[in-house]
Amino acid sequence: MQIMRFKESDVEEIVSLFYETIHSVNLKDYTQSEVDAWAPREEKEKKIKSWIVSLGQNISFVAKIDDQVVGFADLTYDGHLDRLYVHKDYQGQGIASVLVDKLESEAKKLNLFEIDTDASITAQPFFVHRGYDTVCSQTVERKGVKLTNYKMVKKINGSSPSTLL
Repeated sequence: MQIMRFKESDVEEIVSLFYETIHSVNLKDYTQSEVDAWAPREEKEKKIKSWIVSLGQNISFVAKIDDQVVGFADLTYDGHLDRLYVHKDYQGQGIASVLVDKLESEAKKLNLFEIDTDASITAQPFFVHRGYDTVCSQTVERKGVKLTNYKMVKKINGSSPSTLL
């Protein structure tokens, strides 16, 4: 497996992976109508255009095996882990852990004190295992459909902003 920085040429494969993962893996925790609202297939072209920008602005990594995208993740410069997805056929192989390790390493270089994320029901156990605390459950609305996720936070760099004052 290779981990590399996001390149614009990977965006179509990344967006396809996003749709396929949600419409297969996340179906174990969400209804069909929920995944359809979360990842509406008719928005794919629009998402390709917007993700070129957002993934390009964030700290974004792509995991590849034999030149195929098998996972991706990104972190904003203020410490929000925005996206973490692993190909439906490559679940449970440590790809998400390697991607999050890279993002956490980058966050430490930026002297961030914590990383937060909005984890799906499916992803919450993964983040708990990695030391993220669940702050609260949240309800978000997509296309009139309510979805549950979890605000999660992990302290990094061993100190908090208050200890520096």
